[in-house]
Amino acid sequence: MKFAVRFCLSLAMAARALDAAALPAAVPASPEAPASASAAAVAVNGNANANANANANANANANASATTIHVPFSALGAWQPLQLRGLEDARSVALGVRLDRVVTGARLRLRYTYSPALLFPLSHVKVSINNEVIATVPFDKEHAGSVVTQDIPLDPRLFTDYNQFGLRFIGHYTLDHCEDPANTALWADVSPASEFILDTAPIKLPNDLALLPAPFFDARDVNRLTLPFVLPASPDTATLKSAGVLASWFGSLADYRQARFPALGALPANEHAVVIGTRDRLPAGLDLPRIDGPTILVADNPGSADRKLLIVTGRNATEVDQAVYALVLGRTAMSGASAKVERVDIGKPREPYDAPRWMPTNRPVSFKELVSDTSQLQVSGSAPDAIRLNLRVPADLFSWNSAGVPLNLKYRYTAPTVQNNSALAVDINDQLVKSFRLPVAKADDSEGRIQLPLLSGANSGAANALDIPAFRVGSSNQLQLRFNLDSQKTGLCAGVPTNPARAAVDPDSTIDFSGFVHYAQMPNLAYFANSGFPFTRYADLSQTAIVIPDRPAPSELEAMLTMLGHMGQWTGFPSLRVTIARPGDVPALAQKDLLVIGGAPSSPVFARWRDALPLSIGNPAAQKDGLARAAFSIQEQWRDGKRVTHGGASLDQSGPLAALMGFQSPGAEGRSVIALAATDHGRLGDLLDVLERSERITQVQGDVSLVRRGGVDSMRVGESYVVGYVPWYAKLWSHAVEHPVLLGLFGALSGLLLAVAAFAALQELASRRKGL
Repeated sequence: MKFAVRFCLSLAMAARALDAAALPAAVPASPEAPASASAAAVAVNGNANANANANANANANANASATTIHVPFSALGAWQPLQLRGLEDARSVALGVRLDRVVTGARLRLRYTYSPALLFPLSHVKVSINNEVIATVPFDKEHAGSVVTQDIPLDPRLFTDYNQFGLRFIGHYTLDHCEDPANTALWADVSPASEFILDTAPIKLPNDLALLPAPFFDARDVNRLTLPFVLPASPDTATLKSAGVLASWFGSLADYRQARFPALGALPANEHAVVIGTRDRLPAGLDLPRIDGPTILVADNPGSADRKLLIVTGRNATEVDQAVYALVLGRTAMSGASAKVERVDIGKPREPYDAPRWMPTNRPVSFKELVSDTSQLQVSGSAPDAIRLNLRVPADLFSWNSAGVPLNLKYRYTAPTVQNNSALAVDINDQLVKSFRLPVAKADDSEGRIQLPLLSGANSGAANALDIPAFRVGSSNQLQLRFNLDSQKTGLCAGVPTNPARAAVDPDSTIDFSGFVHYAQMPNLAYFANSGFPFTRYADLSQTAIVIPDRPAPSELEAMLTMLGHMGQWTGFPSLRVTIARPGDVPALAQKDLLVIGGAPSSPVFARWRDALPLSIGNPAAQKDGLARAAFSIQEQWRDGKRVTHGGASLDQSGPLAALMGFQSPGAEGRSVIALAATDHGRLGDLLDVLERSERITQVQGDVSLVRRGGVDSMRVGESYVVGYVPWYAKLWSHAVEHPVLLGLFGALSGLLLAVAAFAALQELASRRKGL
């Protein structure tokens, strides 16, 4: 269906496509100041009415508007410049096209810089799409060494759902045959601000559950997922739980893209949306079949012919729950416009630390478990990009004896015939762990065993051999293996191999976190901001309750749904067993960790815990000129991820602000409370913004983080507490290493006693022999 509609639109745009195909492969280059490389999301430039032939476009959507989108390389994973080196080098980026859109026109805006020392008649870059060369970009002396911007027309008929764009650099610096492939004159850099500019038109998709999760979430789209949830007026707790489970599933699918779920009371005019609730509380205007059980439907949005509604409903709250569970667990078996759920089983409760997106910590983990395709463990070329392995581990891993993470690394490479500068560097989060030279060719593959340093708890007294903030919070980390295969050229005109050097890491290489215990000093908002700990300790959130006001505002509902989306992102599993509670339910939740969503300073939950709160936000009676006042004392403070103050201080902060707070649940030892609070519930969006920006997340620490337009200020205000368990011998050793003199005296005394006992035993043995 999708390809047929695209073909129809391509016919409608035939004249335009043929004109684009007839254009020269490259347009004249022009220097331009480099654009900002910080744009990491797809930016919608504007909308214009479709100008295609109405008859040819009737099958798609005659009234739909065309859209121009800009997709920078930085949004496609190329955050750093693409560095092309040597006589021939290649890099690529992947670009997807949404299932509900068709490309009607496209161009590649390439921003690049190249060496002034190149031989320009022979040096160039080849541009390909899906391994088919579509253009060449020649170099000239006039613009060498400066930033050049060049628009390359792309034939829209070449686009598929997933597209691989390649850039192959061909460089020469002399006409003779004595070129050195490692010569520093052979370089070109492509800016991450390079972008694809796509003219797209909508496709009217069929109402088919087999397409799920598209078009509500489309893996081809690198943009942040923004999916409205249409809820009944004053939704009850059961409806909110169903919506939360569904939001966590979409958050899991969105993963690195992030997700936001605005809460609406009516159908949106021009968006895909999720409608959830019992059949008697669904919005008016929906043309639905008879609902006589748990039902999942895909229907047209009455406000826009090319937008869809995902409707999850039933006759009562239990049936709505069943429909949600069936959708998040069994959607692969669905097809057609609607499905009625006969039976659903959500399985056994999850065990601690078994989130699908986390590495197992009870056994060694092989590298083949960390990649989707073992080809990702192979590279080629003299200076290839690093082999990258994402390591998600629980935030509360604790190394009581200062041990490192055992890494059993096996690798193969094109070995040099003579000793040179070929090397393998092992980095963790771009911080060097170890680098060692690769030996010359021999019969057996090389094998190395090294230790990755791991930061211990703050009070363990261990030296920080490697300062890696991500390991301190124990969440998303990246292991990088960088091969540098040096040229084997031994003389100016000596020959070099025509085949590029290759290297590979064995999929059976392992990394092992099983030697660590689960122990953490709380509260620590860094744990929460990076991995959702302690809530994500159970992937199904069976030990978590989310507390929302009795009459939540739309922004508070959005905060609740979005936070559950984050939980799904962190764990890779829907929050099937989360509890949604109201302030009056809190006394019965003593055995759960609590996530409190409350935008008003007069929240009854905060009033109940006023003595335990690390931050006191003034009540409405204390407000002045519409601004609330926050008061607290500081024990430690962080700015830009560094501790800047400690000791006693007091601070009164007036003005609109949002705060993230953590503290131990009063009356429930070891249970945690994380609260999202603000002087006005509209400010909760500021907290959600922080959790989507990596540079802001690193600033979230301690037990209070204040979020204002100027940034994030974190501090430790209240008392700490401990969650987890450390073996008795570990506690004994930890206390002993804090007193080395006493430890030495104890060792000497123990040795003396052992010697006396051994002497006495030998004397006894000698006496017995004499008696015989």
